[in-house]
Amino acid sequence: MDRFDNMRVFAKVVESASFTGAAARLGISASMVSQHVKELEERLGARLLNRTTRKVSLTETGRAYYERCTRLLADLEETEQAVSDMHAAPRGELRVNAATTFGIVQLAPAIADFTARFPAISVELIGYRRQLLRRLPFENCATHRR
Repeated sequence: MDRFDNMRVFAKVVESASFTGAAARLGISASMVSQHVKELEERLGARLLNRTTRKVSLTETGRAYYERCTRLLADLEETEQAVSDMHAAPRGELRVNAATTFGIVQLAPAIADFTARFPAISVELIGYRRQLLRRLPFENCATHRR
């Protein structure tokens, strides 16, 4: 069984104050909950819970472990969410070069919609003046040799 799964199950037992409550919240059997806790206690070499037929309570070691365990599980969840979010939405920088008039008239409204949809992407619109180049005869080109 996975170490983090054991920790999650242990935390649910503490929060539910019972094996059956934790089992119901996790959607697994009470015997499976017991197996997770047993494996965790064996790996740690410490008893974490006092068990009676009527209630479950934390040992002193179990209380210290539970406090650290919940912080670690919260950090793990936050880390997994952060990584997931990084791949879920596009991010970065986009540079667009376009003729100034075309950029203002056509691209600016589209870029506004785009940045509203993808706020993690910054867009830089670079305008330039469109100049007509005079065509030179082939003989006047510098690369032409006679």
